[in-house]
Amino acid sequence: MSIKSAVPEPGLVGQQSFRDAIRDFRAGTDSPRDYLERKLAVIDEREPVVRAWVATNVDNARKAADASTERWLRQAPLSPVDGMPIGVKDLLETVDMPTQMGCAAYDGNFPRHDNAAVWALREAGVLVLGKTVTAELGGTHPGPTTHPLDPTRTPGGSSSGSAAVVAAGMVPAAIGTQVAGSIIRPASYCANWALKPSQGAVNRGERQATSMSTHGTHAACPEDMWLLTMAMAARAGGDPGFPSLAGPMDTTPMAARPYSVGVMQTEGWNGVDAATRTAFDLVLAQLDRLGCPVLRRDNCSALDAFEDTLVGARDVALSITAWENHWRLRGVVAANPDGVSTRSKQTLRVADELGVDGYARLIARRSHIRLQHCALSGEAEVLISLGAPGPAPVWAGDIEGQPLAQWPTGDPVFNAPSSLLGAPVVTVPLMWVDGLPVGLQVMGQQGSDARVTAIAQWFADNMDPIRI
Repeated sequence: MSIKSAVPEPGLVGQQSFRDAIRDFRAGTDSPRDYLERKLAVIDEREPVVRAWVATNVDNARKAADASTERWLRQAPLSPVDGMPIGVKDLLETVDMPTQMGCAAYDGNFPRHDNAAVWALREAGVLVLGKTVTAELGGTHPGPTTHPLDPTRTPGGSSSGSAAVVAAGMVPAAIGTQVAGSIIRPASYCANWALKPSQGAVNRGERQATSMSTHGTHAACPEDMWLLTMAMAARAGGDPGFPSLAGPMDTTPMAARPYSVGVMQTEGWNGVDAATRTAFDLVLAQLDRLGCPVLRRDNCSALDAFEDTLVGARDVALSITAWENHWRLRGVVAANPDGVSTRSKQTLRVADELGVDGYARLIARRSHIRLQHCALSGEAEVLISLGAPGPAPVWAGDIEGQPLAQWPTGDPVFNAPSSLLGAPVVTVPLMWVDGLPVGLQVMGQQGSDARVTAIAQWFADNMDPIRI
């Protein structure tokens, strides 16, 4: 095992940032159209194996790229991400492409509207190149996407396609969504930067039915991650009743050292393999050497109490979402029973067993967890944990005659807390175990998105990546 002294080159996964192209756009030595064409070449090369796109609209993207090129030549871009080609998770409506949600029951569904955040990105000059694969209905039933480093492994879910198109270098950024772990876990597996904002900080448009669904961003670097997320929020605002994401619009929050860091183990810690534990311990050792106070449950009573509330948090998050989604799912299954997987139909059984009273109890429990988290704010500025229990697991598909795998896209046990809390969380690609990425998860209090991003940047600037 070792600590390497240089940050892993993006090429190890295939990522290439948009940030680095901007200065060439300004100088006239590169253009959004040429940048797009290079990305289309990568898609042609890698998509037959990675299988991350559901649909693309190359003609529209080229037209938008030409318009962006003209703006950059006039030194009049609409935003810092003008000309950036992106993928959008196929749960979000797009005016020029179908929205089929990874579900056979929605084959051919074409609402011909833009989701609020998608509309905002077009207003910022972003090139909406295509729709990326999602697990069925944003749940746990996998789509066809493979891991860009190892096609025998899952890239995570449900934002599998969004994670993979960035990691494979097909686009510099992509939009995902999360209700349990669907942004942060795939980012951990794929060595992406990712931001799951505070609940409600980015307008979800038509996707308001679930209380923990959040739009977020996968990217090849923190600048692309932050600026693309801000481009959505600055134009579409937040959800009804919520303030919009706050922070700088034209630059990334400046790296900032945290005054203290708490270690969030969650109930998933005992399931972590030895090599991944070692990698995380080496991260903590670096924080100690940097003189950053590190709190653990054995030396912080408030953190110990918070950890106690997290026992069962994954099931709480998934059950809340099952109840909130089951009304719509019932209608889909009734209309097209063969168009929905057995795995997704199990959600209905969870909701039936929960009932109205059970849902009320879970909402009360979520409120208690949030209070315990708020009680930590004076002691631990951010909480850190693994972005996933380890590297991306192998997924070869369901085996006929065998019980369905419980977590085919990976276990969300480390991600459910941030979703329950409505808290902002950033994934930093800092650890590599057996040649595969494992992200570091940095979580703050609600509304502290800019500060959490600044602290995540400080980690990247001051800590050496771990290789086990």
